[in-house]
Amino acid sequence: MNKTIQEKIGQLMVFGFKGKTATPEIKKLIRERHVGGVILFGRNIGTTEEVLALTTELQREAKEAGHKKPLLICIDQENGVVRRLGEGATIFPGSMLLGATGHSENAYITGLLTGRELKALGINWNLAPVLDVNNNPDNPVIGVRSYGETAELVSEFGKQAVKGMQDAGVITTLKHFPGHGDTNVDSHLDLPTISHGMERLKEIELKPFVDVIEQGADTIMSAHVYFPAIEDQENVPATLSRKVITGLLREELGFNGVVTTDCMEMNAISEGIGTAEGGVEALKAGIDLIMISHLQSRQYETLNLVEEAILSGEISESIVDEAYQRVMELKDKYLTWDDITLDAHPVVSSDVGAKIHEVEANEIYKQGITIVKNEGLLPLQADDSDRVLVVYPKNSYAMQVEDKRYSTFSLGEAVSKIHKYTEVMELSNPPTTEELNQLREIAKDFKAVIVGTLSAKPNDQQVKMVEELYKENSNVVVIATRSPYDIAYLPDIPAYIATYEFTTPALQIAAEAIFGKVKVKGKLPVTLPKKG
Repeated sequence: MNKTIQEKIGQLMVFGFKGKTATPEIKKLIRERHVGGVILFGRNIGTTEEVLALTTELQREAKEAGHKKPLLICIDQENGVVRRLGEGATIFPGSMLLGATGHSENAYITGLLTGRELKALGINWNLAPVLDVNNNPDNPVIGVRSYGETAELVSEFGKQAVKGMQDAGVITTLKHFPGHGDTNVDSHLDLPTISHGMERLKEIELKPFVDVIEQGADTIMSAHVYFPAIEDQENVPATLSRKVITGLLREELGFNGVVTTDCMEMNAISEGIGTAEGGVEALKAGIDLIMISHLQSRQYETLNLVEEAILSGEISESIVDEAYQRVMELKDKYLTWDDITLDAHPVVSSDVGAKIHEVEANEIYKQGITIVKNEGLLPLQADDSDRVLVVYPKNSYAMQVEDKRYSTFSLGEAVSKIHKYTEVMELSNPPTTEELNQLREIAKDFKAVIVGTLSAKPNDQQVKMVEELYKENSNVVVIATRSPYDIAYLPDIPAYIATYEFTTPALQIAAEAIFGKVKVKGKLPVTLPKKG
């Protein structure tokens, strides 16, 4: 292979940058270091016109720099609580809401329509779907990003989501291999361990990956999680484990596609071995793409350290050639310069934010939003003159991976649209004692109280808030706007709805369901913990 080592290394990197236009730094990396992959976050996303202008500018840079193939441009558009596209793009339901519909074709439709909007904006690779089985209610990083708690359900919905995105011409990613569902630590913050034996891993964690690989997977993202049943060296995360990536994924499961790391700046890596050293170990383990989302200093450090490791023989050139070959084959399959507009003023396709997409999404929301409990309170019988109180804590986003731009939510607005005499109280998160006292004072003056909860925990202030309200007013409806597990910690209120996400359409449809304007049909795709 007559490529220079630097060119090959550049094609094995996926780098992020700040801003809604291509920075001189990312342009330089594309031109001088042949970086072949870019990751976009909320900080890069403006209007749909700005997104398309950005992806076009990045591709133009690569074309002018002589890249044989277009850049891989990726994004976390899982939908639901983890989404990056904003203004002008359709809001589609996330994984657990899809699981709650019970119909896997909804995952296909969502994948297809999401893929069409991404492709129209110049984004050719989606870091989705999540194939983690959420069988641990205390999981701080997966939760509603999973389709549900059984391997069979996750497998079925994952296959359909992948098929939908592929049919839209978008590269997919199965994550987080070999499974991040049964952890109680966020790998953005520390290194989690999953200590199950191999038999159990095959039965649950690995099953969705095995099934979707058989159907035809494009890329797989490794988990920064330690699996002692597979890797006998202590505290080596899957991302850096040759036994996990080459032994299990490549040799045992027969996956020949591209394997990417999760971000190498997450604490599980950066606070352990270090980002650049981790990049070297990841390549040695059998990884093809190294993802470094934020600091330019770490990006250059990794490029230089990987080059040194190849020149010194620590990484054999054959490993790099194989990784390079797999990345080029992926690009050959999905990307061609003929499909990419390099116009100075590209025009956004009418696919993006299309009315028909919104109609399809809303239909799925109605099938997924779940009335978990109703002791005769719903639909709420409230005359125009009846006062309704809506209470919720400020949305302090719960996971590192969530987008801070969406950390406000519109429950009060949604109810106000339907019922004239609605009063809204947004409380601190967690609510203060003073706020709870104030609530207790006024609660009895209302016909009903609608409460939004955000991932409540046993005995926390959100639970106290519901307890205080229920003492004063027996007509309490709780909407769990993220985790459906909240009900296990709440007093025995008469009506409980799970939306699995705090997106505007989910909350609007939940509000309509409370007042009997629409019927919602979801069924919980997880088991709620027993009270007490």
